[in-house]
Amino acid sequence: MRLLITGGAGFIGSNFIRYWLKQHPTDFVVNLDLLTYAGNLESLRDVERIYGNRYRFERGDIADRLDVDRVLDVWTPEVIVNFAAESHNSWAILDPGRFFRTNVIGTQVLLDAARHHQISRFHQISTCEVYGDMALDDPGSFNEDSPYRPLTPYNASKAAADHAVRAYSHTFGLPVTISNCCNNYGPYQFPEKLIPLFAVRLMNDQPLPIYRSSANRREWLHVLDHCRAIELILRHGRIGETYNVGSGVEKSVEEITALMLAHFEKPDSLKQYVPDRPQHDRRYLLDSTKIRRELGWQPAIQFEDGLTATLAWYKTNHIWWEPLLSRQIPEDGWPAVEPDPHRT
Repeated sequence: MRLLITGGAGFIGSNFIRYWLKQHPTDFVVNLDLLTYAGNLESLRDVERIYGNRYRFERGDIADRLDVDRVLDVWTPEVIVNFAAESHNSWAILDPGRFFRTNVIGTQVLLDAARHHQISRFHQISTCEVYGDMALDDPGSFNEDSPYRPLTPYNASKAAADHAVRAYSHTFGLPVTISNCCNNYGPYQFPEKLIPLFAVRLMNDQPLPIYRSSANRREWLHVLDHCRAIELILRHGRIGETYNVGSGVEKSVEEITALMLAHFEKPDSLKQYVPDRPQHDRRYLLDSTKIRRELGWQPAIQFEDGLTATLAWYKTNHIWWEPLLSRQIPEDGWPAVEPDPHRT
C-alpha cells in the first residue's frame, strides 16, 4: 500500500511514519509537510537511513492545491492520513488566522484533491478538544455522538475540519474515517507541550510555569498506542465512522509535575504559578468503548512506564530538542482573565 502522510515531520506524524514502515515492510510512505515551526526533519533522520527506498519527503502546503496535486500525481497514494495541523492553543490565541488556514482550508483542499484523485481512504486525525471541556467533577465522558462545542480557536478549527470531512463523505461519497484522540506524549514532541517543556526546564534547573488552575486534568496516551489505534482504523474501521481514542488515565498538572520533580530529583521550589491563558480548558475525557469493542484496541503502555521512558529519551537527545528552544512561546505572560460565567 502507498500512503500519503501530511504533517509527518510533526510529533505524532513522525512517530506514525516510523511505526508504519516497521510494521508494514512492503508499504511505501510519502510525507508532505510545510515545515512550519513545529515541523522537524531531524525527527525522521533514522527513517531516511533505514527505510530510504520506501520513504520520501515532499515539502509543501496542504492549503495549496498545486502542491497537493503535484504530490498525488507523482506518488499516486491510495490512502491519505491527515496529521497536518497547527495545534498549540497558546499560538492559536496569538495568531488564530493561521490555524483556520491550515486546519480548515488545508483539510478542505486535501479532501477535494482526494476526491478527484479517487483516494481509497481519507483518515482525519482529530482531537478530544472539539467536544469542549467538562467540569472537574463531571461523572460523564465524551462519546462519538457528543455534540461539538469548541471553546478556543484551535478547538474550533479542528471541529470545522471534521465537519468538512463528514460533508465530503455524505455529499461526494469520499471514503473517510475520523479519530479523536486524547493528549499524547512520547519522544519527538515539540518542547512547548507540558511534559517535554517541564523535562527540558528541569534538566536546566529552570522554574516550571504552572497555570494557577493546576487541578485541571487531561487524559494521557502514549503516542505509540495512538499509532496502533490509527493502524486498526485504517485496516478494519468502518467507512464513514468516527472513533474516540482514549486511555482512561487522567492526570492533573499538579500530578504530572510531582512525578517529574521526583524523577529528576528536583525541589518543589521550582514550581512557579502563572496566570491561566485565556480559555484554559478544565478537563477532557473520552469514552473509547467503540474502538475497543469493534476493533479490539486497548492501550499497551502504562502511563508511569511511558513517562519514565519519555523522560529518558529527552535526557539522551539534547541534540534534537536544544535547537527548538528558541521557537517556544513564553507561557508566563498571560494577563489575568475573569472566569467565563457561562461555563458550569
